[in-house]
Amino acid sequence: MKKYLIIFTIFISYLFAFGSFEMNQKILEPNEAFKPSMKIKKDGLEFKIDLAEGIDVYKDKIKLKLISPQKKDIPLSLPPAKEENGEKLYYKNVTFFVPFKDLPIGEIKLELHYQGCSKAGLCYPPLKKEFIVNVPKIKKEKKVTKKFTSEEESIASTLKHKNIFIILLTFFGFGLLLALTPCVFPMIPILSSIIVGTKNITAKKAFLLSLVYVLSMSVTYTIAGVLAGLFGSNLQAAFQNPWIISIFALIFVALALSMFGFYEIGLPASLQTKLSKKSDEASHKGGIIGTAIMGFLSALIVGPCVAPPLAGALIYIGQTGDALLGGAALFALSLGMGAPLLLIGTGAGKFMPKPGAWMSAVSKVFGVIMLGVAIWMLERVFPPMITMILWASLFIGSAVYLRTFEKIEENAHWFNYLKKSIGLILFIYGIFIFFGAFTGAKNIFDPLKVIKEKENVEKVVEKKVEFKKIHSLKELNEILKEAKKPVLVDFWAKWCVSCKELEEITFKDKRVRERFKDFLLIQADVSSNSKENQKLMKHFNIYGPPAILFFKDGKELKDYRIIGYKPPEDFLKVIDNVIKEN
Repeated sequence: MKKYLIIFTIFISYLFAFGSFEMNQKILEPNEAFKPSMKIKKDGLEFKIDLAEGIDVYKDKIKLKLISPQKKDIPLSLPPAKEENGEKLYYKNVTFFVPFKDLPIGEIKLELHYQGCSKAGLCYPPLKKEFIVNVPKIKKEKKVTKKFTSEEESIASTLKHKNIFIILLTFFGFGLLLALTPCVFPMIPILSSIIVGTKNITAKKAFLLSLVYVLSMSVTYTIAGVLAGLFGSNLQAAFQNPWIISIFALIFVALALSMFGFYEIGLPASLQTKLSKKSDEASHKGGIIGTAIMGFLSALIVGPCVAPPLAGALIYIGQTGDALLGGAALFALSLGMGAPLLLIGTGAGKFMPKPGAWMSAVSKVFGVIMLGVAIWMLERVFPPMITMILWASLFIGSAVYLRTFEKIEENAHWFNYLKKSIGLILFIYGIFIFFGAFTGAKNIFDPLKVIKEKENVEKVVEKKVEFKKIHSLKELNEILKEAKKPVLVDFWAKWCVSCKELEEITFKDKRVRERFKDFLLIQADVSSNSKENQKLMKHFNIYGPPAILFFKDGKELKDYRIIGYKPPEDFLKVIDNVIKEN
């Protein structure tokens, strides 16, 4: 009897529990379980499905359909859902947004489709709700793009709006970057040869001479820049006269020959005797004066190419007449350019070998380097074939000087074999350059380029980029009047190192050549720095090459002006923006 009483009690308890569960899980009507709504926002429609307690909705069943004026499905971007038994479900309210741009303008009818279940085990049939809304015409906002500004104009703006400490620091940084350009490289062997050619050199004396060289170069660079900014006349360009360059090249040849021991450059013997008691002081002063002169000439002759920081400072000086701030910026720029020279010159003095056979060998090496600098300078005024033959002669002559073709004695020191190996390499390379001179090669680093290109007809065709040469403002104006498409004007000079970089690297890039088809290509040759050349540059406030200007309908697009060398990637960014303007 007791056993049956326990079973009955359990049954009654279960019955009440089940009844309580059923009461709590009341079956809801569809309009109670799901409450869809819509709100009109600024840029579109916000839809929301409110779910009652214990109700879920399937993600893949939520659809929005356009019923009129046409029938189509509207793409939806729904929030992430929870996955359960292979189904993606929402257990809380669902909100999603439909932008007006995905909907037709005017009065439209939409249907929101959805389906879900309750925890009580009831699954509702597919449901839908209609919405009628008037979609406004959205004004297309103009895309605000940052105005493209030329680099030199941006730098000129920095001078106007920054404090002097930031300006000087910025220009010093520009100078450090410019120290890595080909225009500054030749100054390294010039300063190094001065250090090597100085007797009884020490690290302290090397530092002093390097400092004199850099300061002399900086002062000259600054004065020349200020004058160019104020009067629009580039003193450096004036020094690119063939006679001046040839004389300066001869000075380097004379210095090189003295390093080979042909003669010694110094004071006359009579004066040396009178000054014997003050020989150290005299040589010290003489060294400083000679170094200062070399720094002065290097600034005017060796590195005359215009770069964006220099152009920016000159534009600022020209526009404001503030020669003090502009000059300070140029001085900081030139100090940055000279900082590596200071380190190299001091290092050359510190690690200079003691007098003896080594010293003689080092002097001869720098003698060869000085001859190389002389040839490099003559490249600006001599035809490519002549300078290629001069380079070949230097390499072959160096090989002969190393006694490459003399027999090495038995049991000779290993250095003799190394010297002969270097001599053979120099000789072979010199032969290649000599051969390249007669095939039309212009670059000693690739003397067989013309031959290689002739083997591939396609390359020869691609290589040709035709520029129409002009020399005056009148010629340019005539072309601009008749031009049927945008005009690209390249201010070029044969003595400009950065111009050659543009020609050999940027203009030969396949992508750049492809863009050139959209332009009429003009090359303003300002090599002679004639009155017509100066008038042309002054008209456009250009202080020297390289500079690239773009014209449309006879007017310059000043924001896209390029000053200095630009690698292909950077050049393409500018030229693509110019094409978009058209």
